[in-house]
Amino acid sequence: MADRPPVALVTGGARGVGAEVVRGLAARGHAVAIHCHASLREARALAEELAVAGTPALAVTANLREEGAVRALVHRVADQFGRIDVVAACARLRRPGRFEELVGTDLAHHYEVNVIGTFVVAQEAAAVMLAQESGGVILALAATGDPRPAELAAFTSQGAIPALLQSLDAECRARHPRVRAACLTAPSPPPPPADLAATLLSRIDELRNG
Repeated sequence: MADRPPVALVTGGARGVGAEVVRGLAARGHAVAIHCHASLREARALAEELAVAGTPALAVTANLREEGAVRALVHRVADQFGRIDVVAACARLRRPGRFEELVGTDLAHHYEVNVIGTFVVAQEAAAVMLAQESGGVILALAATGDPRPAELAAFTSQGAIPALLQSLDAECRARHPRVRAACLTAPSPPPPPADLAATLLSRIDELRNG
């Protein structure tokens, strides 16, 4: 294993903050799996860009609302690279809607992607990390601060993410002191993608070296 690069899985890695995180992890020497749902063309282009520069990269796709597909995606990454050292959960559903027009399924859809999808990715990746002597890090991104109009469903679902990661961290550390999970809370509206990605990458470094 010593000659293999560390491996990172970035959900929502084809565009925006996720793509900046992918590039930052690649610059740090990681092989990278780039998850997307509707942005497969962009994910493949980014993977090709990294491969040309000498970074092992893989574009993978799954709807985070489909539990079986998400579990299969994590297993594919582990099978492809032999390990998973970092998960950066950047994928988020943010569909605007005035509160009087929302129905229960609008909140459910956001919860399925932002909370349950993040949980399933983290659960499967944590199982891989717990079997590794070196452990691993799972870091999820969530928006906090003052909610904006027409974002009730998105903002409400993201409020559960810090509690999810805090609980996961307690579970993992009880089994393996080098498996860590945490949530990076970004203000709303968020800073530019490059700035937010830099903060996220610094937090990953802290968790891995702490």
